[in-house]
Amino acid sequence: MKIYVYSADFVVFIHLLWILFLISGAYWGVRHKAVRIIHILGLGYAFIVNLFDFYCPLTRLETWLEYKYSPSGAYAGSFITHYMDKIIYIDLPDWAIFLLTAALCAFNAWVYLKRWRRGGAGRGLSRRKNILNAK
Repeated sequence: MKIYVYSADFVVFIHLLWILFLISGAYWGVRHKAVRIIHILGLGYAFIVNLFDFYCPLTRLETWLEYKYSPSGAYAGSFITHYMDKIIYIDLPDWAIFLLTAALCAFNAWVYLKRWRRGGAGRGLSRRKNILNAK
């Protein structure tokens, strides 16, 4: 059934968007509290997944959909999905992926702390009271 192919392709696309959000979400998160919470929780989850060598649920879902379409393992997703797979499932040793994840978490923490120390641009990130609004 083609629905499994399209669904697997969609999951790969969502997975790529999630990774991009984890990489760059701090720049949006410093302005929006809800985004910041989701971003920090997502980074924490990614760190735990890599630390304990868990299997990502998006990867598991994609694999299941591919299997439902082609139990023999002959799944050949779309051209675009083929290249998205190369980005998402980069061929590096586990220790290197863990180090990249830790570096990503450290970088995002630096971005959040930098904005917090400067007074923050978004609601809830400032550690200083705004004198003009204190009346």
